[in-house]
Amino acid sequence: MCGIAGAWSPHAGADASALELLGRRMGDAIAHRGPDDHGTWADAGAGLVLSHRRLSIVDLSPEGHQPMLSADGRWVIAFNGEIYNHRVLRAELEALGHGFRGHSDTEVLLAAIAQWGVQATLERGNGMLAFAVWDRHERVLWLARDRVGKKPLYYGWAGDGTLLFGSELSALRAHPALQTEVNPDALALLLRLDYIPAPYAILRGVHKLPAGCLLRLDEAALQAGNARHDPLQAPQRWWDARQQQEAAIARGFDGDDATALDALDALLRDAVALRMEADVPLGAFLSGGTDSSLVTALMQAQSTRAVRSFSIGFDNAGHDESAYAAAVAKHLGTEHTELRADGHAALDLVPDMARMFDEPFADSSQLPTALLCRLARQHVTVALSGDGGDELFFGYGRYTRALRNDARLSRLPRHLLARLAGNPGERSRLGGLAALRAELATTSLQDVALQRVCRWRQPEQVVRGARRVPTAYDDPSALPRNGTPADQLMALDFACYLPEDILTKVDRASMAVALEARAPLLDWRVAEFAWSLPLSMKYRDGQLKYLPKQLLQRYLPTQLVQRPKSGFGAPVGDWLRGPLRDWAEAQLDERRLREEGHFDPVAIRTLWGQFLGGQRKWHTHLWGVLMFQAWREQWR
Repeated sequence: MCGIAGAWSPHAGADASALELLGRRMGDAIAHRGPDDHGTWADAGAGLVLSHRRLSIVDLSPEGHQPMLSADGRWVIAFNGEIYNHRVLRAELEALGHGFRGHSDTEVLLAAIAQWGVQATLERGNGMLAFAVWDRHERVLWLARDRVGKKPLYYGWAGDGTLLFGSELSALRAHPALQTEVNPDALALLLRLDYIPAPYAILRGVHKLPAGCLLRLDEAALQAGNARHDPLQAPQRWWDARQQQEAAIARGFDGDDATALDALDALLRDAVALRMEADVPLGAFLSGGTDSSLVTALMQAQSTRAVRSFSIGFDNAGHDESAYAAAVAKHLGTEHTELRADGHAALDLVPDMARMFDEPFADSSQLPTALLCRLARQHVTVALSGDGGDELFFGYGRYTRALRNDARLSRLPRHLLARLAGNPGERSRLGGLAALRAELATTSLQDVALQRVCRWRQPEQVVRGARRVPTAYDDPSALPRNGTPADQLMALDFACYLPEDILTKVDRASMAVALEARAPLLDWRVAEFAWSLPLSMKYRDGQLKYLPKQLLQRYLPTQLVQRPKSGFGAPVGDWLRGPLRDWAEAQLDERRLREEGHFDPVAIRTLWGQFLGGQRKWHTHLWGVLMFQAWREQWR
């Protein structure tokens, strides 16, 4: 796991030393992602530099150094990620005559690109990745992101026409000509969703490559620059989640519960085993919930010694699952470590959030995730997580509520009701009649789904200069054209919430402390298997994630499996009224809000006053504003 960065200037015959210096500066900005090694490679004739920061996981020797050249000298790569099936690919390539110096997956990836090309190699691989690979013969730059979006990749053009790219925004900011004007449309997305989904980014002229996408840039594209680049159209999908979902739904699953359990057990065992390969210590995040418990159980079942497991607990009982995690660890026999956290621990961490997350991010579970990653990194370099189970196996209670409400509304004159109900705005977050009006105003399942996930309902009214821009939750083409409404709800979250919130949170929190996080449930084979299953194998008799829970009962007693779901959140409302109040007051100072000019200060101060006066739910609205303010303060 690493960090990558680079720049490609349209000015021919660039100075090699200047390119090298720029590459080092960009790499140094993300040094936390790879503290073990660093390197730059420049093609002065093309005006291109690649930079790499290495966190050594597989092949700790110098043979894994990057940027790396292919054996034939044509390809140069800066790669962030892991190719879990690299041994299988290596055997295929050796049979075709390729030789290898070391045993890194990077070397296999390069040889595969030389043999099969960029897209065909991506399709053969099983892993998580973001990479930049330069074709020295064709003078073409390829940028790619993995199927699900586990690894990030930003790109954009600086004011002098230079293309910049990197794992984090801070790498691009190392270029002196990058414009740093805030994109108000992206800021409104932050308030609406708690995160900024691809292809949008907080800075104008900067984009995020979407999951499963590949961007080919030649010299003509470079010269055209940002003025003619369309981030919604230019990247090509080398793996289309919606198409794969439709194909899996069409295939279906021909078998009973027992057959499905055996198939899921075998798939997950293999996915976990592949992700247990490392030349450094590894462990597991263990919350005590279904997904993390299942991953930990399968790790322990395939390990010859006790697996290291890690959990975090809070003094606030409503957010504390640590007792369940401890009970699971005891039954499985893991070597378990628990951290107890309170508001003061959060207060100590909050000033680091803007630096750690690099781009404004407002899912409050970022705080316990960051604390958990810090704890794990004291003992291991790789940790397996249970991310993805909810989106694949119908794990959210909001799915059942959305389906119920959509079914009821579908029996009524919906468009007429929507016109009569109007838009109650932010008050709908408080429940009561306003919430009912908001639900009546929906005209589709996507509208109902968005009601379940959004914070601010009309953020464009408080973000100055903002327009509403589309996301998967607004785009009918994001929905599979077959299957059930339940399939559609999970597809929306898989397309947006999973990569842009959950996986972003884990990537930034883990890489901030040079910890690699791996997610076996998001192996593409597991995903396509899950999509093929009927809803009755995911949701039965009121039980969410039916099949994974049945599988977990092969490894844990029923009382540790069949319990209510708890979210991995934080008591932010209590903290904002307590240890974080002074910090929040400074961030929301009316004079500061007015001078900075991003928000309507009256609207923000009104919400803050109502929250302090006892309106508990406004903390979810305010946290997005606070995270942006802290980010702006950090990067100003």
